[in-house]
Amino acid sequence: MQQLEAPRQSTAVSAVKYLALIAPERPPTHLLAWLPLVWTRILFPGRSSDPRVWRPQAFVLLFVLSGLLLYPCMSFHLFEPDEGRYAQIPREMLMRGDWIVPTLQGEAYLDKPPLFYWLVMVSYSIFGCHDAAARLIPALAMHGAVLLTYVLGLRIVGERSAFWGAVLLTVSPLFLGVGRLLVLDGLLTLWVTLALLAAYVAQAEPSFRRRWWLVAALACGLGVLTKGPVAVLLILPPLIAHRFLVRGAAPIGWRSWACLAAVVLAINLPWYLAVCVQRPEFTYYFLWQHNIQRFVEPFDHVRPVWFYGPILLFGLLPALLLAWPLSRYLLSTRPHEAQRRCVGLGYLLLAGLWCVFFYSLAGCKLPTYILPAFPILSLASGCFVARTDWHRSRRLIGLVAAGWLLLACSHYIVIPYFARQRSPMNHPDTVHAWCDDPHVPVLCFPRNVDSVAFYLGRDDFRTYRSKEMEEMLQAMATQPRTVILFAHRNSPQTLARHLPPHLRVVDRKTLGLCEMAVVEKMGGQRK
Repeated sequence: MQQLEAPRQSTAVSAVKYLALIAPERPPTHLLAWLPLVWTRILFPGRSSDPRVWRPQAFVLLFVLSGLLLYPCMSFHLFEPDEGRYAQIPREMLMRGDWIVPTLQGEAYLDKPPLFYWLVMVSYSIFGCHDAAARLIPALAMHGAVLLTYVLGLRIVGERSAFWGAVLLTVSPLFLGVGRLLVLDGLLTLWVTLALLAAYVAQAEPSFRRRWWLVAALACGLGVLTKGPVAVLLILPPLIAHRFLVRGAAPIGWRSWACLAAVVLAINLPWYLAVCVQRPEFTYYFLWQHNIQRFVEPFDHVRPVWFYGPILLFGLLPALLLAWPLSRYLLSTRPHEAQRRCVGLGYLLLAGLWCVFFYSLAGCKLPTYILPAFPILSLASGCFVARTDWHRSRRLIGLVAAGWLLLACSHYIVIPYFARQRSPMNHPDTVHAWCDDPHVPVLCFPRNVDSVAFYLGRDDFRTYRSKEMEEMLQAMATQPRTVILFAHRNSPQTLARHLPPHLRVVDRKTLGLCEMAVVEKMGGQRK
């Protein structure tokens, strides 16, 4: 009995000594002053003891594992509506030679800044206008994010932690699977990851590192040029909160903050001023409607506050299976376990959870919005794996291998098949036969079908909403023959109920999730 009680007594004694060690000499007099003490002495009292020199073989392994999931499987049908839109906009800009005003079907499209379009335009110029050339940009961004997680993560939590974080990020079903699609969030994730990690490295040590601060400022500016001011809101709050909680970091003077603001403005002001000169409505439409109003008064993609919970759980597989031991690790009061939790881990949790919290408060939500949280949270999970016995677990290694194989199967077989079944171009001969003639107008109802325009090389499709039915009928009445692309399956029935006697549907075809119909005016010549 005495032998059983001895370990308990020793543990209790060590815990008492540990509490005595972290107790402040002068207790704070208000609640906010306690937060830095709890953060640095109880939650994250340790320091990174892992080596901070990268291993070339680890870098090469990550490069190959993530590259095999990205580059060989980029050429498949564009998904509607996002991929079709973001492939068509840079194609139109390139054809017109206009680098200032993005256009979609010949009309100004002012929803987003142009950096993503510019990069896709460069890819088109080199490789030609096709879907694989368009997807090269998000694939490069995802690849860069994985490698940055390792290269910069080792400066924050050590090499082994960074390696495991990058491995877990590589096998994340949502990150590489969705981020490589033609959406802006993959490129934004690259800049936010670079800015968050570089900003931490710049001020983590007692001496301030201006070069890393400049890297963070450049990445922040490129993030704003990719998707607007939201990049600043994802980067600065966790950094400021970390500096409040950890008082031993290097001071950041007002000149450094002014330098960051100057770099961000220098990158963005030329285009923002140029587009405002050409399109004065941009200021209200983009800055107010698409950055403030969509957050507080959403007008599309309205989701509940818990929307990102299931997405985060699925997206972090297989790291999700470590959720319970990770929670125990973060909340443990045992001195030897507490010392494994370094300040860098606290910063990663702050930055990753802030991204999820910020978008959860927004009324407008899409699954890809929280992609910037994945590299940071995966790096935090890697820190747990590397600092516990889990890095020796054969079950975890087997789970990672199985996850990579499943992702490879999905990327090479499942997603291309799924895209082909859904795409309007799954009957290319019919689409070309009906829509190749530029003299035959093509109308979209009730939303754009931009992938068809992209594959046909056209930029004159016109889209009519349900409330614009009368205008669409008048447009059809002026033409002997009109092709209608229905974005929804029930849209043909809606049109049939309103079709006047002098217009008739002479042919219909189901195209994936869409339908296509030919409408002729009575007395018009059928071709």
